[in-house]
Amino acid sequence: MIIPALDLIDGTVVRLHQGDYGQQRDYGNDPLPRLQEYAAQGAQVLHLVDLTGAKDPARRQIALLKTLVAGVDVPVQVGGGIRTEEDVAALLDAGVSRVVVGSTAVKSPEVVKGWFMRFGAEKLVLALDVRIDDAGSKQVAVSGWQENSGVTLEALVETYLPVGLQHVLCTDISRDGTLAGSNVSLYQEVCARYPQVAFQSSGGIGDINDVAALRGTGVRGVIVGRALLEGKFNVAEAIECWQNG
Repeated sequence: MIIPALDLIDGTVVRLHQGDYGQQRDYGNDPLPRLQEYAAQGAQVLHLVDLTGAKDPARRQIALLKTLVAGVDVPVQVGGGIRTEEDVAALLDAGVSRVVVGSTAVKSPEVVKGWFMRFGAEKLVLALDVRIDDAGSKQVAVSGWQENSGVTLEALVETYLPVGLQHVLCTDISRDGTLAGSNVSLYQEVCARYPQVAFQSSGGIGDINDVAALRGTGVRGVIVGRALLEGKFNVAEAIECWQNG
């Protein structure tokens, strides 16, 4: 399943290089037509990141997100600085299908487990940004990748399995925004180890071959952002590649 992604700052579609707000490229302020086009080409899920809200939760783009979600007829998952139960509730109330939780899930697992109990595991996606060290250990990074949490990917997944964890968006942050290809072995390993979890790959998709490379890994979703914005391929081509091998 190909999951097209847009990052939004104040209504404008952007890409940050390696999560750096100082290195921002703008792709226009027309997110709705883009999302509608992605859906028209066959995308079954869309992914949005509210970078304004990630930086300042008081400025979360709820009105915009409500408009975007209402304007497409496929489920939309949204992330970006989700820190409280109220944040989750506000997005679900706005019509979002799944809320993507990152650093908070790493730093406050007991709190976030409570969200699983309240909202249901199908409504939440854990976004785990992984930095693989020289020993091959999958260290989860937090705070926009500025720091390692000291927790491994496996330890975190196992923390959430008892509350019914269903969705994990896993990014190898050395690859993100680089168009340098995905870390195929990472996804093969985690999908084989946790077959009950639907993993979404993210980071590094540069051309259609990078989509093809993930086919046998077991990932259930491939998040594609910059490659679509830059016209490396379109959603229909990616879906065709994913399905027909």
